[in-house]
Amino acid sequence: MSITQRPGASGFVAAIAGGLMIFASTQALAVPSFAVQTGMPCSACHVGGFGPQLTPLGRQFKLEGYTMRAGDSFTVPFSAMAVASFLHTQSDRAEPPAPHYGVNDNVTLDQVSLFAAGGIGDHFGGFSQFTYDGVGRAFSWDNLDLRAVDHVSIGGSDVLIGASLNNAPGVQDIWNTMPAWGFPYTDSDLAPAPAAGTIMAGALAQSTLGVSAYAWWDNSIYTEAGLYWTPTHGFLRAMGADPDEGGGRIAGAAPYLRIAYQKDYGDQNFQFGAFGLFPSLYPGGDRSTGMSDRYADIGLDGTYQFMGTGENIYEIQAIFTHERQSLDATYALEGSANAHNTLNDFRLDGSYYWHNEIGGSVQYFNTWGSTDAVLYGGSLTGTPNSSGVLFQIDGTPFGNEPSSLGPRFNLRVGIQYRIYAKFDGASTNYDGLGHNASDNNTLRIFAWLAL
Repeated sequence: MSITQRPGASGFVAAIAGGLMIFASTQALAVPSFAVQTGMPCSACHVGGFGPQLTPLGRQFKLEGYTMRAGDSFTVPFSAMAVASFLHTQSDRAEPPAPHYGVNDNVTLDQVSLFAAGGIGDHFGGFSQFTYDGVGRAFSWDNLDLRAVDHVSIGGSDVLIGASLNNAPGVQDIWNTMPAWGFPYTDSDLAPAPAAGTIMAGALAQSTLGVSAYAWWDNSIYTEAGLYWTPTHGFLRAMGADPDEGGGRIAGAAPYLRIAYQKDYGDQNFQFGAFGLFPSLYPGGDRSTGMSDRYADIGLDGTYQFMGTGENIYEIQAIFTHERQSLDATYALEGSANAHNTLNDFRLDGSYYWHNEIGGSVQYFNTWGSTDAVLYGGSLTGTPNSSGVLFQIDGTPFGNEPSSLGPRFNLRVGIQYRIYAKFDGASTNYDGLGHNASDNNTLRIFAWLAL
């Protein structure tokens, strides 16, 4: 987002990103180039044989900078992905549909992505993703995570230290609780969604750059600190991003902190942690008031994973985020009724995979916060409250062993059904126009191909 930076700083960062992007990126899904590089099936690193849900080995692979490999031979670091789906909502959409789509029962190509992902030697690697948005019909950069790593000994303890250059707070995280990699892992922009969300939930994704340093102590304790800023308009436009969309432009730099503890017990492991993001934002890039909005997103998360013998896998994940909002700029611009608000978000999901191939997942989600009739003007109650349950069944036939089409080919097909108990503030007549939360219940059938 915005950045009070030295002349040429964004050009320097752009040069780094551009030079390294041919080698790396974040970790979004079971990237086939990683499978070829490591010589292992996707199920070694991913629950269900398809990303981004990580096993302990997958988390270690990411922490080690994507450098693990089966041998010294060169492997092509490029992969591709495509997601297509059919979407049906319980009632026809009230607002005008996206261009080229109807008010209901749409078949769409959700996205096509190209990845450059892999490691260089023992200390450098990463993952970069460039995506065509099939709904918006536009190209842009997507997830980015470029790493430098090393092992050191501190006080007799083995410590893996690393640095990450990435473009979204949390995208570098190794646990699937954080919004960047959280369930349901795939969705469609055509699906109706509540208006309110925390900054941590993705408001700064792909409109920022950040650098963080992390340490992994004795394979148990994770600590990380970083700063995020908004690149120049020219840089973001070159990346296909709108510099004034999302949460707004960052004033200066936004601190990010993360701490977590993980414990392995043979065939099971658990993790609990905390995080914080503290941005000051110019809403919509507007600096006319001379003020910014200040946010503090503070949260807790935890996971439990039972791997068994690979025949049956269970996982439970939870995350709670509390956001404090000091909306000085938005209030001065008459965009909110209050100068101070709070917003809370809670997610709890569980999944089971049979033979690491056929799985079922369910998530409870709940967002609630302060009443603000201006900020939440689309809600009759003036609140951001939305809640519901999401169900998913999916199958991945080629995640455990290479298919007859080669080691790079992988496919997941699935069905999702999302039920809303509340939507934008109420269960019934939430917008004053007679629309109910259940009108937004959504059935989605998807196919997710990786090559």
